[in-house]
Amino acid sequence: MTAHDTMPSRRSARGDDDTRTGRRRPRQTVGGALVSLVAELLIIAGAGTGLYVLWTAWWTDVVAVNEQTALVQDLEQTPVPTAAGTEHRDAAPVLPEPPDVTSVFGTMQIPRFGADYVRPIGEGTDREKVLNTIGLGHYQDTAMPGAEGNFAVAGHRVTYGKPLNQIADLKDGDSVVVRVTDKAKGFDVWYVYKVTDSQIVTPDKIETIAPVPNQPGVAPSAEDRWLTLTACHPMWSAKERYVTHAKLDYWMPASEGTPKELSETPQ
Repeated sequence: MTAHDTMPSRRSARGDDDTRTGRRRPRQTVGGALVSLVAELLIIAGAGTGLYVLWTAWWTDVVAVNEQTALVQDLEQTPVPTAAGTEHRDAAPVLPEPPDVTSVFGTMQIPRFGADYVRPIGEGTDREKVLNTIGLGHYQDTAMPGAEGNFAVAGHRVTYGKPLNQIADLKDGDSVVVRVTDKAKGFDVWYVYKVTDSQIVTPDKIETIAPVPNQPGVAPSAEDRWLTLTACHPMWSAKERYVTHAKLDYWMPASEGTPKELSETPQ
């Protein structure tokens, strides 16, 4: 008989000791099993949440930008002379407000957001039908571009193409360039607005989109041709609104040229 046959293994010795002392291996209780199950479910939920955030933050942007690019192309805003045309500061031509929500009637370019920033503008601010698809939505019953009053527009700061993601970067004097096109009516006009101020308000402060911003009940004059941009604030929250106002500087028929602001680099 060898030493291997007579010497107990560490495992068997440990088992003998446990038997002699009356100890048993701990068994998992019902409570312990529930804790383990909850922990596993939390891990799975965390992974699911991470994937959802990834989908919301990234994939919706990819899809929306592709859709918005197609909408810009559908407007058939043909290239215009690159030379700067005449800056008109008299009463501007104005396209009637579209009767239907989701109608796309123009584009917006903001040099501060980059030379490739061109986004479509649709009628209405319905979240699903307009903001999540078209991107920028015109508050119904506010002024149209170039008209007396307040051309008010909403857009997301995050997700779905995030057209107003950089709204907080706008500075006084920055340009917001709007082009309104209706091929059937032979209408194609540039409107160049200049930023005047920005503010952060609660969602109930609708006076920010009044015909004369922050002056509810005041009738606009010929000098009151405003543009207002609104987006949720802070990022990933709808607690407040970031609001930027701009005032019409001049307008120009697209047939005459391109606003010089689109070829300038903001300082």
